[in-house]
Amino acid sequence: MLTNIYHHKIDVVTDDIDVQGHVNNLVYLKWMQDAAVAHSLEKGWGHDEYGKLGCSWVVRAHQIEYRYPAFENDQLEVVTWVDSFRRASCVRKYEIRRKSDDRILAVAQTNWAFVDLEKRMPARVPPEVIEAFKSDPLAQTS
Repeated sequence: MLTNIYHHKIDVVTDDIDVQGHVNNLVYLKWMQDAAVAHSLEKGWGHDEYGKLGCSWVVRAHQIEYRYPAFENDQLEVVTWVDSFRRASCVRKYEIRRKSDDRILAVAQTNWAFVDLEKRMPARVPPEVIEAFKSDPLAQTS
């Protein structure tokens, strides 16, 4: 298992709240994508770097288990890591935690496909991309 973990801070704002008074489920998807992009940028793989390869990541599937609600003014953290790679895809996992009590509000995973932008077809994930997200024994996990 790859354990190179990224911590993405979130402040819940009014626009995140739905008619039931808690964070709307679609907002969790946005946070997951924001965390994935930020993690990739931290590893040196931003839009420009993927563009030089002529490739990009696209979502094939999301799976989210909502455990507890989040509310306006909560301070949260999306903890994410790439769990595994296949030839033309990866599985990224997430935990969304409330900072005040360290409660895990949601767990999720996304199956990302690596796609050749010109051909609109799956492409092999380059070894240098895989290497960037491999396990780092010195990484903190909390």
